[in-house]
Amino acid sequence: MNQPNLPEQHTSESLSRLLNQVAQKDKHAFSVLYEATHRKLFGVVYRILKHQALSEEILQEVYLKIWDKASSYSASVASPMTWMITIARNRTIDEVRRNQIPSSEEDVDFDAIPDDSMMPDETFYKSRELVKLEACLDGLDSPRAEMIKAAYLEGLSRQELAEHFHQPIGTIKTWLHRSIKQLQGCMTL
Repeated sequence: MNQPNLPEQHTSESLSRLLNQVAQKDKHAFSVLYEATHRKLFGVVYRILKHQALSEEILQEVYLKIWDKASSYSASVASPMTWMITIARNRTIDEVRRNQIPSSEEDVDFDAIPDDSMMPDETFYKSRELVKLEACLDGLDSPRAEMIKAAYLEGLSRQELAEHFHQPIGTIKTWLHRSIKQLQGCMTL
């Protein structure tokens, strides 16, 4: 039940509606979407780049892409946050590959950036999904679980994975493909 004078909490459904309005070039909906999601997307970008100013610049490009591609969003394919995080992650990894960005020692206090984009029941659901994902990752062979984390959380390219794990790129591609299939099967149980 919504209480008056409280900030709106955004659910997957409300974010989907906002994306549909953004697809119709609704600037107000875009502003609301930005306010609801920019902290989380900044975190995704910053985790990979570790450069605050560059992360802010890339985040602007991410939101331009969201504005341009909102009409291609489909709720039946992915949740709104998953769709936007994928855009952010892919754009950031492209930047890393293009410019071979060195790591920075900058510190951003993520605890000082409130994240009010999920309802408590969504947080509970997400935490249950995270526990399940961690259990599924534990079911993978140790180097493969590490490889999945390095690829999808740290943004390492296949070449970087090959160097890190001392394996040919073809082997890395096969391991990634098989590991993702195994994770998908585990997550649907």
